[in-house]
Amino acid sequence: MSTVRVAQTFTGTVHEAERCWYDTDAWSAWVDGLAHVQSVEGNWPEVGAIVRWESGPAGRGRVTEKVIAYEALTGQTNEVLDDAITGRQTVTFTPDADGGEDAVTVEFALEYRLRRRSVVTPVVDLLFIRRAMTMSLRSTLSHFGAQLAHQRTRNGHAA
Repeated sequence: MSTVRVAQTFTGTVHEAERCWYDTDAWSAWVDGLAHVQSVEGNWPEVGAIVRWESGPAGRGRVTEKVIAYEALTGQTNEVLDDAITGRQTVTFTPDADGGEDAVTVEFALEYRLRRRSVVTPVVDLLFIRRAMTMSLRSTLSHFGAQLAHQRTRNGHAA
């Protein structure tokens, strides 16, 4: 399996970041490539819950995320499945000691395996796919930061 990981520190508390991250109604504003959430089953974001979403025309197609681990104010791990990959996606929320009272570091990681494999798959993954996956996670995290700042402003916090 290949792994890509990104992290970024934002203004906000762990509670605010977690509430923003798990708000599936707002995912289309910040999840890279997501066109719309099709369904949420179970008690999201708790273990056993499932979110199904569709990407735009050039994206991943239909994506299923099933929660396999969840700890409030800490993070979540999901099994992820789409046409191209199977994997595990993890998000963690950590209060940032250096960032002052209202700073949270969000780490977002994807451990994945390509579903269609050939003898050149490892090279293609190393040179192209891993880079694209990292860029997608980075974009998602960057847009998440903007969404978190927007929600904080809307709730009366300084931006």
